[in-house]
Amino acid sequence: MLGLAAFCAGLIDAIAGGGGLITIPALLMAGLPPHQALGTNKLCASFGSFTATLVFIRQGIFKPELWILTACATLLGAILGTIGATLVSIEHLNAVLPMLIIAVAIYMLLQNYSSLENNQPPKPQSKRIKTCQGLSIGFYDGIAGPGTGSFWVVSNLYLYQQSLLQASGLARAMNFISNITSFITFAIVGQINWIIGLSMGALLLMGAWLGAHLAISKGAKLIKPIFMTVVIAISVKLLITQL
Repeated sequence: MLGLAAFCAGLIDAIAGGGGLITIPALLMAGLPPHQALGTNKLCASFGSFTATLVFIRQGIFKPELWILTACATLLGAILGTIGATLVSIEHLNAVLPMLIIAVAIYMLLQNYSSLENNQPPKPQSKRIKTCQGLSIGFYDGIAGPGTGSFWVVSNLYLYQQSLLQASGLARAMNFISNITSFITFAIVGQINWIIGLSMGALLLMGAWLGAHLAISKGAKLIKPIFMTVVIAISVKLLITQL
């Protein structure tokens, strides 16, 4: 059952993000303590985000050389966020998170994708904007996590005028950086079940490979409905949690 959950999470995460909505509850239901479930999830999620990133790079959708500054800022933000998670209460952040996610969903519904189907180079932005984007979303992923992929996609669309496919490719790459950073931190403090994490990681990898190829072949027609489903599911889950 955990393997099936991992495969489905990899498939969905490679297309639209949100795979943690499947893997984290599955790990908790399997009996793992919360912190170990989070750490194990970061291990298997790293497999999926890496695989999806590799596919996007090989297909020419994501060009790493354009995003070195963003990657470095994301890494730093994720480190600071993970440290902050152990020092600062995130109750207030979790309280406003559902509203933020719902705002993302509304933005996606109103977005006109007809002008975003090209694969032209992204609209250039200043170093300051790229740094702020990487630091803020990386920090958020380190300290909380839900909806990180959604925030990446929406901010990429807004800042760089990318196609939805390009925005998804960049989101997967930056998500891999924050995933691996959190995974290393959880590993240092001994909060990972290695047998479960590696086993799920192998199946999540397969799902991510399939999902990335589907996203590339189908484009926005596939990504948009799955993305919307994911952000709505995240919103519902977070609202229920707050209640």
